[in-house]
Amino acid sequence: MFFVAGARNTKFREVDILDKKKTVTALKPGEDRAILLGLGMILSSVMMYFVLGITILRSYADSVWTEEGVCIVLNSTVTADMNCSYSCGSDCWRISRYPCLQVYVSVNNTGRVSRLSHNEETRDASSECFYVPRCQKDSTAMHAMILNISERLKANQQVPCYYDPSEQQEMTLLIRLYDHSAVFHSLLWPSCTLAGGALIIMMVKLTQYLSRLCEEIGKLKT
Repeated sequence: MFFVAGARNTKFREVDILDKKKTVTALKPGEDRAILLGLGMILSSVMMYFVLGITILRSYADSVWTEEGVCIVLNSTVTADMNCSYSCGSDCWRISRYPCLQVYVSVNNTGRVSRLSHNEETRDASSECFYVPRCQKDSTAMHAMILNISERLKANQQVPCYYDPSEQQEMTLLIRLYDHSAVFHSLLWPSCTLAGGALIIMMVKLTQYLSRLCEEIGKLKT
């Protein structure tokens, strides 16, 4: 009876060892795929950080319009018509015209009068006009758009704006292309991807550590 019981116990141990080996063998490919997924997420987040660094973050860092204030609209008038070109097909460009709206404001009731521009892109495209619409064939539509903007500015009188505290740039901006909120939201998703990839790798390593720990405890019991 003793030998039969010993043989059965040995057989059960062998079956248990085989089951553990099968489980470990099945886990390894899954762990490898999880680690590759984590590394892929980390790599993609690094690439997104790089792209954001040469686009949004650079524009945000180079901008001198860092102080937010209140601008009182002093004058909003259409001065002249400006030329622009629009595409009419392959290698075809035609000329259209839009009205140039000039807006002068007083920043924070300081008596400092400056010209208001819509954003950095508008300022780079035209240093004279508040807003540069997308050029199109229908110049009447662009004219109506500019007049609507002018009437809104006259009705509001006070608008939030951004200005250069060092006063090196006389022009002020109505909005910034990339403010604090835009930078935060642009960095949110790469940061979540990076944290998710690192968490996956940490979980796999923790699982492997606990598996080895259980094997060592099992060996000590036997």
